[in-house]
Amino acid sequence: MIETGRIVILGAGIAALTAALRLAPRPVLVISPDPLGQGASSAWAQGGVAAALGPDDSVAAHVADTVVAGAGIVDVAVAQAVAEAAPEAVAALATLGVPFDRDAAGAFALSREAAHGQPRVARVQGDSAGAAIMARLIAALRNTPSVQVLEGFAAERLALSSGRVTGVWLARADVPSQPVLLKAPAVLLASGGAAGLYAITTNPGRVRGQGLGLAARAGARVADAEFVQFHPTAIACGGDPAPLATEALRGEGALLVNSRGLRFMAGAHPAAELAPRDIVARAVFAQSQSGLAPALDARAIFAGNGKAHFPTVAAACAQAGIDPARQPIPVAAAAHYHMGGVACDLRGRSSLPGLWVAGEVAATGLHGANRLASNGLLEALVMATRAAADLAENLPPGEAPEVHLAPQVVGLGPDPAMVADLRGLMTDCCGVIRSESGLRRALGDLALMSRRALPEPMLNMVAAATLIAAAALLRCESRGGHFRADHPQPDPTLARRSRLTLAEAEALRDEKVPA
Repeated sequence: MIETGRIVILGAGIAALTAALRLAPRPVLVISPDPLGQGASSAWAQGGVAAALGPDDSVAAHVADTVVAGAGIVDVAVAQAVAEAAPEAVAALATLGVPFDRDAAGAFALSREAAHGQPRVARVQGDSAGAAIMARLIAALRNTPSVQVLEGFAAERLALSSGRVTGVWLARADVPSQPVLLKAPAVLLASGGAAGLYAITTNPGRVRGQGLGLAARAGARVADAEFVQFHPTAIACGGDPAPLATEALRGEGALLVNSRGLRFMAGAHPAAELAPRDIVARAVFAQSQSGLAPALDARAIFAGNGKAHFPTVAAACAQAGIDPARQPIPVAAAAHYHMGGVACDLRGRSSLPGLWVAGEVAATGLHGANRLASNGLLEALVMATRAAADLAENLPPGEAPEVHLAPQVVGLGPDPAMVADLRGLMTDCCGVIRSESGLRRALGDLALMSRRALPEPMLNMVAAATLIAAAALLRCESRGGHFRADHPQPDPTLARRSRLTLAEAEALRDEKVPA
């Protein structure tokens, strides 16, 4: 056991790094399983940061679009707070040196993405916002003496005393090792989402619900676990994870077509290709299931200056042997973002004293049942700032020496075959289209998995999957990213957020499959 006076931040994406910088000069320890800039979903974000920056836009309009996209269960107070803070969040990044795209007059060049009524997304080189923001945050972090970064370590479980989080058990991220207990005054969980639990995903391999699972195993209340967003235009090239064809392409006029050359969104929604993501994802999924090979026709864009405007997509296509100037880009619906997570308030506080959360692992109520495009990075920036302010207000300042860990290598890590089975189960039973029978099958298989002797990382993944499947079974309607084939319409009486503990989810699971 090691004790530190540093605030421990679990994760190394935009939320984690923002919080660490905002907490300066308080001593902070950032735990990153990979070298900074690698392994975090933030660095892969293509769209940008949503904010009411245009002359014809307003905070009220941003809030209204967020509420509509969220399909009836957005927490309006949270949406208002986040949208109000959005312009300042973008300005702070620009001051930090993030090279946002500008027009000839020097104003932000804004993109319009799905379900936005206005061009509202501040971008970098068209599709490189996440990487550019991360690069500037990392550079600032390296120059902040109060921040220690411990790379190559991952959290396995939280430590509690009298119901309060008092530390975290850490182990090597690359090889199985004996966990070390690090006691700390507070823990900020900013470890990313759970979309990597699915076989077809746009998330890095590390992001498989472990953060959600370890918080839930400690007793944290979870909200909206059933709502998983599937991105409609992952590039269908067999990659794991699947590279992304940013939504901004559709904002620039790219069209979705099938193998017969027919547009299939024109009659599916008045906004066609710019319909909310859940609608587009289901349409793409239906085309795939019918063998009609959906594709994104961006030839007009890439025949022009598309390679310069969307270099990330161009590079992914080149690696896959696709020429987007000459052929439509094959696409598939892929698990992309988890709207659910550890329930928290506008200060980032979870239901467990001593545990704050920010970023995709948190559920603030901003996204409701369906995240509005580019509100993800925005929420991470705003809520990390708010959580840091609350931590600073409630913890005394002080100095703390650097932490050094040397856990003993021992034991076995997660079985790759079991991880693959879990991801296949989630795709088959808890994916784009769900049903009672599929969800019951998922819970049954998860019950059997849970009865095996599993290492801590696998226990966290199984816990996160159990929460998603149980919440999806309990919501007998279709709403946003949650679609039930056996309950295809929304139920007005269920227009509310869900709350669930792991104990409640496991009771439902084990009721279906008794020991």
